[in-house]
Parts: sequence; structure tokens; C-alpha cells
Amino acid sequence: MAAERKYWLDDPRNVKKVFWGVCILCALVGLLDVGGFFYEKHPHIPAERIWNFYGFYGFVSCWLLVLAAKQLRKLVMRKEDFYD
Repeated sequence: MAAERKYWLDDPRNVKKVFWGVCILCALVGLLDVGGFFYEKHPHIPAERIWNFYGFYGFVSCWLLVLAAKQLRKLVMRKEDFYD
């Protein structure tokens, strides 16, 4: 039997590196959103003046989509032996 190929994300240390790299990248992008230093904001609604508004908005929207998908799964799920 041939040896199973190992991929770089099979190692938990590499997964941790990717996780913390994404966390650091998100923190840096959030810090760059501090208004006035790098660009001038032109908000259309008052909520856009909140620091990192779009980051929070995107996170909450994605979280709500996951919750909605969990409920939708109950409606469209087939029995395990549907195709048998």
C-alpha cells in the first residue's frame, strides 16, 4: 500500500500559523481604518463613522448567513439513503 501524501495543512503547527497570520492581518487592516491618517472618509450614514464598521458589519452578516443556512438545511435535507 502506497504511503498517503502529506499536505502542509495536515500539520497542526501550520494551521496555527495560518490562523494567527489571518488574525494579525485583520488587526492591521482594522488599525488602518482609523480615520484621518491614511484617507478621508465620506460616510453616507452615521453608522459608517464607527471605527471598523465594515469589518463588524461583514462579520455579523456572515454569522447571520450561517445561522440562516442551518435553518434552511432542515427544509431541504434529504434522508441519508435517498439515492439508494
